[in-house]
Amino acid sequence: MLVLGALLTVAGCGKPQPRTFTVTIADMAFGPAPADARVGDHIRFVNADMFEHTATARDGAFDLDLAPKASGEAVLSRAGQLAFYCRFHPGMTGVIAVSP
Repeated sequence: MLVLGALLTVAGCGKPQPRTFTVTIADMAFGPAPADARVGDHIRFVNADMFEHTATARDGAFDLDLAPKASGEAVLSRAGQLAFYCRFHPGMTGVIAVSP
């Protein structure tokens, strides 16, 4: 019994499950980026605006084309500051701090 309990404890110590965060686009701006994103987490961009937008990573990690009322998702694959913008409206920018 003691061995089984130890195995269950070790099995529960793996990597945390990926989470999904939502960044909403409205009024020609990206909403706040998550404060505690980690590698492996997902970011869902939701275009609540009446115009087409993109969520495009400056490092090429993702490029989501979002029609009005559409959404798209990207996986955070590396740690660091992940800057993104809208290709159609370059003044729309954001940054996600991704922890390992």
